[in-house]
Amino acid sequence: MSEETGLLDEFKARNHIFHDSENDNLNDILSKSQVAIKRLVGSDDLAKPQIAELVLERSRYVYNDALEYFNDNFQSELIGVSLDNYSPESGDDNVSD
Repeated sequence: MSEETGLLDEFKARNHIFHDSENDNLNDILSKSQVAIKRLVGSDDLAKPQIAELVLERSRYVYNDALEYFNDNFQSELIGVSLDNYSPESGDDNVSD
């Protein structure tokens, strides 16, 4: 059972998909969206509701063949979540002049 299974059920419920014939494709979309969200915000921790929401929303855009609109439409959320996940690497704050 993959980690996306819980997201799969939520995605299908949100999008009124009541059959299982697309499950493999939907799991692939969700998995790729999780990777893309991690690249954009620095985390793929689905226990954080904001990250799970972004994965679901990006997946919805992919499913509806509208991915080109996702970044613009969710720009403020992406920035907010990436700032929440930002942690400076040790040593970077103590740069000598």
